[in-house]
Order: sequence, then C-alpha cells, then structure tokens
Amino acid sequence: MTRKSDFAFWAFMILAGLAGATTVFNVSRTYSATSTNSEIYKQLDLFGDVLERVRADYVERPDDSMLIDAAINGMLSALDPHSAYLNAKNFRDMQVQTKGEFGGLGIEVTMENGVVKVVSPIDDTPAAKAGLQSNDLITHLDGEQIVGLTLEQAVEKMRGPVNTPITLTVIRRGKDDPFDVKIVRDVIRINAIKTRLEGDIIYVKISTFNEQTHANLVKQVDALKKSLGKAVRGYVIDLRNNPGGLLDQAIAVSDDFLDKGAIVLTKGRGLEETQRANARPGDIAEGKQIVVLINGGSASASEIVAGALQDHKRATVIGTRSFGKGSVQTIIPLGANGAIRLTTARYYTPSGRSIQAKGIEPDVIVEQELPPELQTKAPPRTPSEAGLRGHLKNDNKDARESTGSSSYVPKEPEKDNQLQYALKMLRGEPLPPAVLRTGPEASVPVPPTKQ
Repeated sequence: MTRKSDFAFWAFMILAGLAGATTVFNVSRTYSATSTNSEIYKQLDLFGDVLERVRADYVERPDDSMLIDAAINGMLSALDPHSAYLNAKNFRDMQVQTKGEFGGLGIEVTMENGVVKVVSPIDDTPAAKAGLQSNDLITHLDGEQIVGLTLEQAVEKMRGPVNTPITLTVIRRGKDDPFDVKIVRDVIRINAIKTRLEGDIIYVKISTFNEQTHANLVKQVDALKKSLGKAVRGYVIDLRNNPGGLLDQAIAVSDDFLDKGAIVLTKGRGLEETQRANARPGDIAEGKQIVVLINGGSASASEIVAGALQDHKRATVIGTRSFGKGSVQTIIPLGANGAIRLTTARYYTPSGRSIQAKGIEPDVIVEQELPPELQTKAPPRTPSEAGLRGHLKNDNKDARESTGSSSYVPKEPEKDNQLQYALKMLRGEPLPPAVLRTGPEASVPVPPTKQ
C-alpha cells in the first residue's frame, strides 16, 4: 500500500532512462571530493569505476540507460520486495492503473523461484476468461522462458497493443505437464466495486482500491438501500483476493463504516513521521451488522480496512489469514526520469497491531472447500509477505511470522463456504462448525457454531 499508489507488491498487467552513464560517473567523483560522508562516496567511486569498465570492455556495446536502470533497481530491490525504480514509461503506466483503466491481460502476479506466479485473475478480463487460476506458474511467454527476467520485465513482455495475442506456458498443481494458454490483450477496466442483494443483505465486493473505490461504494450502497424498499439486515464486505491500492481510499472506505476513532497509524523512521488517520461521524451501514471476508490474497489496503473494522468491533472478520503486508510505499517522482517506489513507513491497526509478515487473523476461520481438480496432498496457498525474500521483519520481536493461507474462491455463490457462513450469521441461522479466534484481540462476539 502506498501513499500515492500501491502498484502492488503484486504487479497488474502494466508495467527510458536517466542521464547518461558518463554524467553519473562524473557526479559521483565530484561529490566524493566535497562530502563529509566520505565512505559512501568512496563506494560511489567504486560504482563509477565498474560502470566505466563495463562500458569500455564488455564484449558488446551495452545500453547505458539499461545499465543505470538495472543498477538503481538492484539497489532498491535489495531493500525489500516492494521498493523499486519506475522508469518514465512504468511510472506513466502506474498512474494510469490507479485510475482504474489500463492495458494488459488482467492478472495480478508475483515472482516465485524465478517464474511468474498468478495471485489472482481479475474478474471479466482476458486472463479470467482464458481460465487462468490463482497459483498457476507461468514459465514461458511466447515460447521464451521467464527465468532470468525481473518481475517488471516479465510484466512488460505480457503488455502490448490491444487485440494482439500472447501465449503463456503454464504449470498448474494437479496437472502433470505444462500447457499453453493463448490470450488476446485488451483494455482492462477495473470496476473496483460490485454489489448485489442477498435477500435483505447487501453484498459488496471490493476488488482493489483505486481512485474510484470510495465514491462507487457509497453510490452503489445507497442505490441498493433505496431499491430494497425495507430495512437492510446487514452487510457483507468481501475483500478476498484484493491486493490493495491507494492508502487514502482504504482510509475513506474504513471511514464509511465508522463514526469515530483511529483508522490507521503510520510510523516512519523518525517520530515526526508518525501520522494518524481518524474516522469522522457518519456510517453508511447505519449501525447494521457487518461481516468482512478475507483470505490469503487480501493484502495491504485490504488489511487496513479489515484491521480497522475488527479493532473497533464494528465487523466480524471471516475467512483465512490475510497476506501480511504492513508497510507503506511512497512514490517519489524524479521528473522526466520516472519515479522510485520506496518503503517509507510501517502501518498499524487502531489497537497498535503491526500485521507485517503476520497478517490479519479472522475472528472465524472458515476454509473454502476445493474442487476435485485442485485437491492434492496440500491445498494451494497464496505466498504470504513472510515468504517474500528480503521482506521487512515485524518490529514486535515476539510476533510470529505466518505462512500463506488459502485464496481459492469459487465462482458460484452457493459453493462459497465463506460467503454462505457470513450470510447465515447475519440471518441468525444455525452455523456449521468453524474455528473461533479468542483472546484480547478477538473482535465482536459471534454466535456459537451448531451442527
């Protein structure tokens, strides 16, 4: 989650250069002669020496901009998995993405063991229609292997002009052999909010936190309340497989269901960088009971909302443990040279919890039953923050890092165990067995489970 944009720790299907290499080389030497921090500039001299040697002696003439891009990316990616350099094109693409419309295939991905792993296909996109599934591993793009590429490079190759095809080679759990999936690129329009009535219960699916999320949520909920013609019994807020997005939108959505109190606290390196966002009077749910659904694919801004409503005992959180991304990234523009995405703070829920590499634990743990083709010795699990190489450690030394949890959600509502549990709870019907979370952090009381 970022102050300006998440651009995710997962990349959507969007994803040149700086000043010339000689300029960088000369600047490093100028600074080293005048800076009191001599050690760091000695290292910059070393970088300049290596850069000049590569430019002079490499077997083929290298692209200077590519060398600088790679050097900056290497520096930032060594910090944590979410810091990165965005060249001018990637920065423009990111700005387009946060507006809710961009070009590509329509999948959220991460990198695992040198290949691209599908976190989740986005509803009603070419990737979803082609049958890609969470946890699919993409090994080749148009026959060329991905191993050796960065995530940004792989994503860039998957981008392309609208109506052009690309063939992905996929490995799927439960299938013995890799198989090819042909997808035609299209303009991806992210409808962040989808709502419907489940009897007298309003169901809200939030798929991402872009610039339109808060406004569309308020608009669609208001329309459903008017169309219902009677009192609303309760609300289901579905944050499953929502990878995050804009910080201000996460705060606004939390505020929509809270009348007062803290929503989130962010703490940077210095005390002066601590900030607190507070709720204002006004609850669009008018005090009605709320259930929030999360799973292993719920991350960042999603965890802000779930954590705020859970801490204020405003909602019962149901599902499986969330991803565990408790850091804030700031987009720092570099003029015509793009921007850097830099981790600048950790965030905390209203009670002071850091969920970094730990995640939000549901009040009621409900595992989703897998279809036969996905049932193997171990259920497929989304990689968690704790599983990312170089991730920030939780600043609570006693915090226990958590592995990923299930992220499968069936398309048919009647087969969706987590959703059906939430609806039964709101209707006061007998509940199937589930695991209840206990202890001082437990949220609102939930009815006992019944056979």
